[in-house]
Amino acid sequence: MSEEKEILKQEIGVRALALAVIGIVVGSGIYVIPALLADKLGATAILAYVACGLLVFLIALCFAEIGGKTNVSGGMYHYIEEAFGSYAGFLANFLYWFGGGIIADAAISNALVETLARFAPALDSTIIRILFQFLVFGGLALINSRSVKLSVRLIEMASFIKLIPLFILIFLAFQYVDAQNLVWTVSPTFENIGSASLLLFFAFLGFEVPLNNGAEIKNPKRTVPLGLLAGIILIVILYVSIQVISQGVLGDDLNATNKTPLADVSGIVFGEPGVILIIIVTAISMFGALSTDILSFPRVLYAGAKKGIMPRKLAEIHPKYITPHYAIYLYAGLGFIMSITGSFKQLAVLSSASLLILYLGVALATLKLRKNETNTSEKTFKVPGGILIPSLAAIGILWFLSNLTMMEILSFVGFIGLLSVIYFVKEKVKATK
Repeated sequence: MSEEKEILKQEIGVRALALAVIGIVVGSGIYVIPALLADKLGATAILAYVACGLLVFLIALCFAEIGGKTNVSGGMYHYIEEAFGSYAGFLANFLYWFGGGIIADAAISNALVETLARFAPALDSTIIRILFQFLVFGGLALINSRSVKLSVRLIEMASFIKLIPLFILIFLAFQYVDAQNLVWTVSPTFENIGSASLLLFFAFLGFEVPLNNGAEIKNPKRTVPLGLLAGIILIVILYVSIQVISQGVLGDDLNATNKTPLADVSGIVFGEPGVILIIIVTAISMFGALSTDILSFPRVLYAGAKKGIMPRKLAEIHPKYITPHYAIYLYAGLGFIMSITGSFKQLAVLSSASLLILYLGVALATLKLRKNETNTSEKTFKVPGGILIPSLAAIGILWFLSNLTMMEILSFVGFIGLLSVIYFVKEKVKATK
């Protein structure tokens, strides 16, 4: 894989990468999704975790192989462009940082405000809400533009703070589980497992985000596969445990009208202080997810600018802090703007579809780049089984996408069409210069 020499500092090791994966994935979704899954499948919701966990693991293996071969920033965008050319790279870059990053972060930041509003009602005020969003995005942008190491430490701290209470809750809550609540009363079918898995997959989105910092990962041949897979395995174990205790403790009370199932479980185990604790942990989880995104996604802008896809200014490195500071400021600024509009529900659907398409691109890029390899002397991680695992990952992604509604599919096609027009107009202008 061709690489351009980069000057960013290599500060990210296996532990930091694994914790970054956990930090970005274990956000707001898993705190509410157990109720939505139970409403669809009851106790059989565990099958959705099996299907979703398997697909994520297959995709992660593709990322482990392709990510271990590069130390260039850009993550998915770089992999797809390397395999399929500049047009695919343009679509991947834009869909990733805008569809998969900014819109999702705007949603997370709004959820953060709503969570904290239970303790600080002043956040219900529009002016206070906007000021809070500005401080969140502005503060994280400042931290990330000053030091990668400080950003990594912040992510590690947020991961530990939110994981320790969750593991304690899971451990203690098992004694409150009623076995009758885990009896299967809903017959699993290909259709209901598929639709539930698509919903659950949203809780796994973003596991690849830390790979955007490819140029800042130490020894990627070892760090990427170990850190990525370790993070995914811990997440699957954590999610399955959360679903089991939520279903086992709450039973019929675990349904779509229950917006805070983990807080309710914690209330049963610890009383009212437990409810407060989980709400705080939820807020920390959301903040950790935002921290990881603002560390990682600007590197996609940075990588795109180096290739001429984005304005060249975004490729500039701060002379003192050695960070892509302009890319960080732009990303955080757009995230702040989106966060205060509140009108991005349909764009959130496009965000999920965008990431699934990009994951499909990575699975196919794994096959393409492996076929194009000419230098076999350097040992890197390679997915076993030849084309089997990337092919299964691609099939699984297509199955998940088949559960989108026709309106969602048409919206996504229109979005891709608009980006295509922008790309070809841009290329035509470039050719006339």
